[in-house]
Amino acid sequence: MSSFVESIIINFIFVRNNNFEAMNNFEFVNPTKLIFGKGTIAHLGKLIPIDKKIMITFGGGSVKTNGVYNQVIEALKNHNFIEFWGIEPNPKYETLLKAIHLGREEKIDMLLAVGGGSVVDGTKFIAAAIPYTQGEEWELILDNSLAKSTIPLADVITLPATGSEMNNGAVISREETKEKYPFFTDTNFPIFSILDPEVTYSLPKFQIACGVVDTYVHVVEQYLTIPVGTKLMDRWAEGILQTLIEIAPDLRKEKPNYDTMCEYMLSATMGLNGFIAMGVEQDWATHMIGHELTALHGLTHGVTLAIVYPALLRIMKEQKKIKLLQYAKRVWNVEDVDIAIEKTENFFREMGLPTRLSEVKVGDDTIEEIVRRFAERKIVLGERHNITPDVVKQILQNAK
Repeated sequence: MSSFVESIIINFIFVRNNNFEAMNNFEFVNPTKLIFGKGTIAHLGKLIPIDKKIMITFGGGSVKTNGVYNQVIEALKNHNFIEFWGIEPNPKYETLLKAIHLGREEKIDMLLAVGGGSVVDGTKFIAAAIPYTQGEEWELILDNSLAKSTIPLADVITLPATGSEMNNGAVISREETKEKYPFFTDTNFPIFSILDPEVTYSLPKFQIACGVVDTYVHVVEQYLTIPVGTKLMDRWAEGILQTLIEIAPDLRKEKPNYDTMCEYMLSATMGLNGFIAMGVEQDWATHMIGHELTALHGLTHGVTLAIVYPALLRIMKEQKKIKLLQYAKRVWNVEDVDIAIEKTENFFREMGLPTRLSEVKVGDDTIEEIVRRFAERKIVLGERHNITPDVVKQILQNAK
């Protein structure tokens, strides 16, 4: 089995329990400090020691139009820092290499990511790659165990979605080979994350929709799997899903209010910080299939999830039947799993996202290429490790 597949299993799936009756054994650590609420960007000056040489990483420049950039620079006016711009949505290895080389040249000793989850993801890789001089930096992606140390990092979140602000994971793309892989290392938790809901007011509706769907699928990938007696984690997961459904109409309004954005921002963080993962079985097949659609066609991550997840539920309905029925009753207040799947797809569509491959002009050639890649890598997905490349083909055919 290849090292990057092992990293997926190690980081996404806890110790298995073959009778599926008792909560699985687990270890839980999350050292990230959250600083939440309006005006909290001003705390940066006190949170970062004055003797640190900082590299601040940014995306495409929206932080200059929404006021975040000015707040960050004002808060750090007495600090020594340099700036790196241009980390893309689905951060590219080729771009991150430029930041890695700059960080080494400038001998930076702290990183501050300012932006959405992609900026944070990219910065996590930068932080791990700067100290790595034993070979090509891409080796860290293919074998996460090679990452032995990390430059300390923190972040200011401007787009709730990935939960990267409170976990040790990232996803990195390589344009040259059209690949997209997860990257995990225990040293990659942010020291602190600042979440000010006011900075989200100017987000385009499409980005909010993608963030909501990303958060939703993060939760169901951990929740809608195998019943192992995790009543508390189930209720936490269901609470996040119900919150997202409840606030969705307000999020689609022209001007969401502060309380709504608080709920949205915190839901995104809680959806993937390990809390609802304790002791449960996890899936993540939708994410892995979605990553391939992004790698091959540049599709936004949230869009790929909206397309793949309902199709996966339809194909894996019998396997997921027990939890699907629970999901139907508790989240959608219905007794029929088919109706629950339909309501899930409709929810994604009501957020304004496509839910079929035909809507994004993806056809059989792409399906065959994704199946070929999974077969070549010997990847088997799902909570029961039975989503083979052939099953992936069924899922994608169902999503057409």
